Amino acid sequence: MSMSKPYRLFIDDERDPVCPNCWIVVRSSDHAIKVVASLGLPVEIAFDHDLGGDDTSIKFINWLMDGLLDGNLILPENFKYSVHSQNPIGANNIKHKMDALINFCRGQHG
Repeated sequence: MSMSKPYRLFIDDERDPVCPNCWIVVRSSDHAIKVVASLGLPVEIAFDHDLGGDDTSIKFINWLMDGLLDGNLILPENFKYSVHSQNPIGANNIKHKMDALINFCRGQHG
């Protein structure tokens, strides 16, 4: 998948980023998947864990893992992420999964 114009993705069902015009804001894992499937991976993702009901960012991360491992997505060289979740266990899960995924991708191509 070719990389479109660099963008930043903010995943949260309630909060807004400090600079709303600096981010594409999505409120669910399904919306995050649709944006990345359409635009390619962003240069930065800000994660909330709990996205309302049974939805969490882990669903999106699992999809992201599959796409990266299958070669359908490419991790931008300067990619970074942050977690702003108030759920400490969920935040820790995001960090562990994302760090492992980034390390794997950079080990493969770096």
